[in-house]
Amino acid sequence: MAYSNLKTPASCYADFCMIPVGTGSPSISREVAEVQKVLKASGLYYKMHSAGTTVEGSWDEVMKVIGQAHSIVHQNGAVRVQSSMRVGSRTDKTQTADDKIKSVQDILARDEK
Repeated sequence: MAYSNLKTPASCYADFCMIPVGTGSPSISREVAEVQKVLKASGLYYKMHSAGTTVEGSWDEVMKVIGQAHSIVHQNGAVRVQSSMRVGSRTDKTQTADDKIKSVQDILARDEK
């Protein structure tokens, strides 16, 4: 098998949290706002939450926009950016991050009856 020719998954979602280091401030609101602008410009579906952002799309597009998010934070003065990321992909069906949440909410709604 030619491992170097393996294709990336058709789609994925990534939940990521970026931590700029060396900004001189404990607040990262400005950096988060810039990352959200990059995500919006990408055209990908994304949703910010209190501890990061979830973005969905093709594997290559998702990884590219996370790299661009690193770049914008570096351009705005952070000499180091540390990210944590969880990435999921499926081949048996199409499922968005919102679908996953709805599945759990449906179970909770049934259990409350």
